[in-house]
Order: sequence, then C-alpha cells, then structure tokens
Amino acid sequence: MENWLNNHVYGYQNLSVEEKQSIMHFSMLWSFFENYVLDTRANACRIRRKIISWEDEGRLHINNFQHHKDYFVQRYIENGGPNYRFQHLNLRDSDNQQLVQDVLEGSINDPVSVLTAILTIILRYRNNLFHGLKWEYVSQCSWNFGNTDPPVCTLWLYYHSYPGKNSG
Repeated sequence: MENWLNNHVYGYQNLSVEEKQSIMHFSMLWSFFENYVLDTRANACRIRRKIISWEDEGRLHINNFQHHKDYFVQRYIENGGPNYRFQHLNLRDSDNQQLVQDVLEGSINDPVSVLTAILTIILRYRNNLFHGLKWEYVSQCSWNFGNTDPPVCTLWLYYHSYPGKNSG
C-alpha cells in the first residue's frame, strides 16, 4: 500500500512518517465518530442537532474544547477577520460559513455554536482530504490532522454511548 501511495498520490512520498500517521489516525477516528455519533451521515446540520441534544441532556461541557477553539482562532483569524487559510477550508453554504466565522471572530460564544464551528472545521478537513482538495497542498498542512484528534476523541469518550453496538 505504501508503495502504491508513493507512486500514485501526488505529495504523499514527501510526507514524514508522523504526518502519514496523523492522517491515518484522523481518518480512522473520524470514521468511527461519523459512524457511531452521526449515524454515517456527517454534515454541519446533523452535527449541530447532535450537539443540541447533548446540551439538552446536560452533557455539553464546552470547557473541554476551549483550547481547540483557541487553536482554530489562531490558525484562521488575523487582524480580526478570516485569513487565506480560512478560505482554503472550502466551507460550503450548508456548512454555515458565517457561524464558523462569527465563532472564530468571537462575536458568538455560546457552547452549541462553538462546538458546531469546531466540528464543522474538522468536517471540512475530512471532506477536503477524502475528496482530494487537501492533496493540492497536503505537505504544507497535513500536521493539522493531528490537531483534530483530541476534540474527536473527547467527544467519543464523553458524549457517546453505544447501545446495541459492540464498542469493542
């Protein structure tokens, strides 16, 4: 598999072992998260509905995610507004780009919106990677995938039980 990827996927051979592992871990974690938490259909609307249900159940503790928000603010906001990296997220209309931007700029701070923005950014990483957009500059930004594991793992551990499913 490694040889095939090196020979057929532009930029793959230039990635470090750590970057390759980061992408692999992200892919696996997101797949589990999407399957068990989002019933195999990830989109920004479904993410927001799930977060609202956690809040209604009293299981939303945003302090577990503040440092992830801080990371994304540092990465995507400059001089009070979105930078060129924000544009490269390729947010779609259905991703509620304005909500993501407002959260990162600090004008919206409620827990549901903050966690929705964080997971929408991670969803875009997933879509951009799996649909090829990220490969255009993967060697410059693949390290971002390692920064997505903690919020996905936190959600996995704190918020989801697997009734009727084998959690292994």
